[in-house]
Parts: sequence; C-alpha cells; structure tokens
Amino acid sequence: MRDRNITPHNSLVTREDRRRLFGHGSCVVWMTGLSGSGKSTIAHEVERGLTQRGVHACVLDGDNVRHGLNADLGFSDEDRRENIRRIAEVARLMTEAGLVVITAFISPFGEDRDRARALFGPGEFLEVYVRCPMELCESRDPKGLYARARSGEIADFTGVDSPFEEPLKPDLILDTNRLSVAEASGRIMALLEDGGIVSAPPA
Repeated sequence: MRDRNITPHNSLVTREDRRRLFGHGSCVVWMTGLSGSGKSTIAHEVERGLTQRGVHACVLDGDNVRHGLNADLGFSDEDRRENIRRIAEVARLMTEAGLVVITAFISPFGEDRDRARALFGPGEFLEVYVRCPMELCESRDPKGLYARARSGEIADFTGVDSPFEEPLKPDLILDTNRLSVAEASGRIMALLEDGGIVSAPPA
C-alpha cells in the first residue's frame, strides 16, 4: 500500500533531453538464466563495448547487489521476488537518468520478470535469455554452488531444488553452449542497434 503522504516529483529534464545530451537512448537489458550460464561475463563484456563507444552503461550484477542493497534478503521464493522487485526499480531509475542498464540475475520466475517489464515503456525492457544446458552450467560451476546445493549445504538453489521458469517470448536467446562471449555480446549490441537505443559504429 502506498502512503498517501508521499508525492512523486517529476524531473524537469526529459528522456529526450538526456538522449540529445548523451547521444544515445536508454533501456534495460534484462539477462536471465541459470547460474553458470554466462550472464555476468557477457554483461560486463557488453558494458565494456558500450563504454568504448561512448555509451553511458552500467551492470547490475546479482552477487554485487546482494552485498549491499539486498544484503538483507535470502533465497526463499519471497526473498527472490523482493530481490527482483528492488532491482527492477533501481534499473528504472537508472534508465530514466539516461543509462543503458545491463542486469545479470537468475530471476527464475516469469511473473517477477513480467512485473519488472511492466515498469518500462515499449522498447525499454529487453529480455535476454542466456540459455545453457543444466549439465554444462553444473560442470562449469565457477563458485562451487551446484556441488554445495547437491550436498544439502545450500537450500532453494535454482535448477537443483528450486525451479527456473524459461522465458516464453524473450527478445533474444543466447545459447552459450555454442556462442563465445564475443559472439553473445555482439548479438546484444545488435539488439540495441536494431532497437534504436545506440547507433551502429561507422563502417
């Protein structure tokens, strides 16, 4: 329930003002997928590529956010939903400030992703499914999380004892069992160019 004593204030600087100033549009690239699928690696590569082209971009990464903003949350279904709700609101504020935001979160539940999308206008929320076979994610296991989950040390781990709901109509699917990091990030760059968020580099 919203407090009736709270009144939002609208900025005097419009998104078009910021687009003219920055030379590009703003949006959120919402990357979803299993742990170990490559979300964070690709997100940071996209951020680097955009920054090199003069685009104001920023990554919101699951582990980093849980060290600060969401340090009070666990991994129950309720806490996962609150985790995604907070991230979506932060991403919305950042896009309103003119940034291209790349999020790297498992975000396992379709309803939560749909709720996040509803905060944005047409073309401002680009859902990217970083798809990778479970067995490959588990074999990579860079943090040893799957092994700890299967031993019972970690509860409610997505893909082991908590579900992952695949996106039904993502804007882009990256099959990271076949694509290199460079190829995957290149496809996200192309998605941003096709959507008019950033300009293609000169030929």
